[in-house]
Amino acid sequence: MSSRSGVGSTEPPESGGAGFAGAGAGRSGVGSTEPPESGGAGFAGAGAGRSGVGAGRSGELFLSEIREQPAALRRLLEARSEYERVGAMLRERGSLVRIVGHGSSDNAATYGVYAFGVLANLTAIRDSIALTVYFESTIDMHGSTVLGLSQSGRTPDVVDYVARARARGAFTVAVTNDPSSELASVAEAVLPLGAGPELAVAATKTYLNQIAALALLAGYADGGGARVADEISRVADQLEEALPRLEAEAGALAVPFSYVGRMFVIGRGPEFATAREIALKLLETCKTAAWPLTATDLAHGPVAVLDPLFPVWTIASHDPTLGAVKEAVARVREFGSTIVASGNAAAELDGVAYRLAVPQPGLPLLSPLLSVVPGQLFASALARSKGFDPDRPRGLSKVTLAQ
Repeated sequence: MSSRSGVGSTEPPESGGAGFAGAGAGRSGVGSTEPPESGGAGFAGAGAGRSGVGAGRSGELFLSEIREQPAALRRLLEARSEYERVGAMLRERGSLVRIVGHGSSDNAATYGVYAFGVLANLTAIRDSIALTVYFESTIDMHGSTVLGLSQSGRTPDVVDYVARARARGAFTVAVTNDPSSELASVAEAVLPLGAGPELAVAATKTYLNQIAALALLAGYADGGGARVADEISRVADQLEEALPRLEAEAGALAVPFSYVGRMFVIGRGPEFATAREIALKLLETCKTAAWPLTATDLAHGPVAVLDPLFPVWTIASHDPTLGAVKEAVARVREFGSTIVASGNAAAELDGVAYRLAVPQPGLPLLSPLLSVVPGQLFASALARSKGFDPDRPRGLSKVTLAQ
């Protein structure tokens, strides 16, 4: 369990932060029948639950695909020769990297900016799809590499953007789980994600493999892909070993958060992609109004809404942005908000109520491959705690064909 005394403890939360309560929720801390240490106000959230954790058999697909992620990473590495070939072409054909996608793919694109900047010393941007597809901008794309990210390869405006970019001189690459998709057919090169069939509506293993794919491609673009591939393989081993512990900790954390209806998720640098992805998982599977922020953006207005009823999930990794994350957590504590810390530097944060620490990879830039997993597992457990089915969120489908 995730508490002050470490894995497996049944003691109440670490800090003097607020406890959790809602209509019929009780006030007990994780794994305890006593009130939390703080005595603070509890959380009452919109969309409160209807049944306990484990009700029915809902969420099995979502959880099984989270558990499959180490194997999915290893499948991605089976295509490393393709990544090496495309990486060399990228350096020659288009050193400005334009990345497009929607949803989790767009979150992965956030990470891609750092992957290419750090590993390949190349400028990468999350490009505007609307500017090209709807406003019909005629930007000259010679000297650009376009990466179209899509699990299905069927998202209409991503396909349209890639086709137009190719016509305007860009080197276009489809990064998809389906190499026979429409996106693959309009691109000049195709990089398979190798995640395998993803049956749950909310993406998990596809997102993780997109992160790994971007790092691998950036590594090969600068001649260092072999090292990146080796480190991804080690991350797969680290994740496989850590998953049972993380699953137990996240499951225990879901109980006191069952009546939470809102939350900030903060990260910085490459971990802002993690913050965006965890927030999306909470939104789509748990009906929790989760808002991702950089650790610095928190101070520019949003901090004003914090109070003991407004929890904050923080991602902390050992990288140059850790100081900014520590500073943000100090601000959060001033408002009495309950803080959850994940990442390989979670132990570095003071005043945290719950910690879900992950291993530290050999290549720091690969930290998001591990730090997103506690959030995925928490979303899985929290959805079931609220009585929702994370396999099939209301109003969503696996392939999004909306313009």
